[in-house]
Amino acid sequence: MTYIGRFAPSPSGPLHFGSLIAAVGSYLRARAQQGRWLVRIEDIDPPREQPGAAAQILRTLEHFGLHWDDEVIYQSQRHERYQAVLDELYQQGKTYHCHCTRAQIQAAGGFYPGTCRDKQYPALNAAVRLRVDAPCLSFHDQLLGLIEVEPRLASEDFILKRRDGLFAYNLAVVIDDADCGITEVVRGADLLEPTVRQITLYQQLGWPVPAWLHLPLALQQNGLKLSKQNHAPAIDELPVVATLCQALLFLGQTLPDDTADMSAESLLRWAVEHWQLSSIPTIASVSDV
Repeated sequence: MTYIGRFAPSPSGPLHFGSLIAAVGSYLRARAQQGRWLVRIEDIDPPREQPGAAAQILRTLEHFGLHWDDEVIYQSQRHERYQAVLDELYQQGKTYHCHCTRAQIQAAGGFYPGTCRDKQYPALNAAVRLRVDAPCLSFHDQLLGLIEVEPRLASEDFILKRRDGLFAYNLAVVIDDADCGITEVVRGADLLEPTVRQITLYQQLGWPVPAWLHLPLALQQNGLKLSKQNHAPAIDELPVVATLCQALLFLGQTLPDDTADMSAESLLRWAVEHWQLSSIPTIASVSDV
């Protein structure tokens, strides 16, 4: 089977070093196995998105020598596909409509207790939840080994479409990865917990479940993860080869003896040839970038 990996940023701002770690890690993992590497823009949450960010992200990837295969996929163009899968799940009795608010769920202890499961509410102004009767409680990560998640979290009937009409991340990412034939999902360790929900949805749909590889997070000096929400600086203006070297070192990879005359592409080719999954750290660490 041909390896197919992907990098799937949300256009809520420019790429930062934490994003570069995920991009480089997923790219090298795919290329080291003579596989394909796809790029998807996860633009299904307009209130969080920044105008022009998607195009800027793609330019930055190319600037850093990270060239993808096939056309870029935009989640904003796939609403009909998401709705078709939702309709199929509803017809099979695997979802239901929910009118509970966040405040009500917080009052119930922060976990949704299944209040609307048997109430047969209409779709108008309602969220769509998956009936989680057989939850996935654990999975194997290619780097971290066995990952077990709190049963109450894994067993919660989670949202597939929000009350405001926006499709939920867990629904869109599963459909997109399945439709693209993704064989392994490589991403940051901040997404470990959602993985069990996504596996549960794969199983409900009867689709093959990909392998999983969660990379260590890059942290700020204050211990918070590098993210757009925490105002992590963009990497657009940073020296390309030096920044790629920092990303490789962060991932535990070795560097060539001399990178002075290397381009981004030549450095990445070298990194593909010397890629070592076992060298990647298993814990988050502070970034120097």
